Amino acid sequence: MMEKLTVILGFLEFPPTHTRDGGNISPQIRLLNLKSPYLAVFAYNPYEPGCSFCTWVAWDIPPVDIIPAGFPDDAEIESPIHAKQGRNDYGDIGYRGPAPEPGESHRYLFKVYGLGSVLDVPPGSDPHAVIEAMKGHVLQFGHTQALSQR
Repeated sequence: MMEKLTVILGFLEFPPTHTRDGGNISPQIRLLNLKSPYLAVFAYNPYEPGCSFCTWVAWDIPPVDIIPAGFPDDAEIESPIHAKQGRNDYGDIGYRGPAPEPGESHRYLFKVYGLGSVLDVPPGSDPHAVIEAMKGHVLQFGHTQALSQR
């Protein structure tokens, strides 16, 4: 049976620093009950076409209780922590913060997977390739959400 991973963003509504109107900086993610040697993170905006529009995918993250904010937009990074990042559904590498239309409110989902091994997928891959590579390696799962409105 898969163990629960508690995922905490530290906010219920996106502060400007994590939106495209502000700094477009990936948020800090706190994890409780982490027992896996590697992590993968996905952020989704279910209000975009397809109901699972991926706005960020990162993997091969080491086992840390706090995934730091501020991942640069590179396919493989060493700072603020080692990770590989993929191409989001906007076609960009890295995190893309929310920017709903004026008068709209969007809910973003953050899903974190505890993995048993590094993934055999190159940096810059799309979310579907990462999901396929995760099959058989997921040990833990947790998620949270936050709202963005204009």
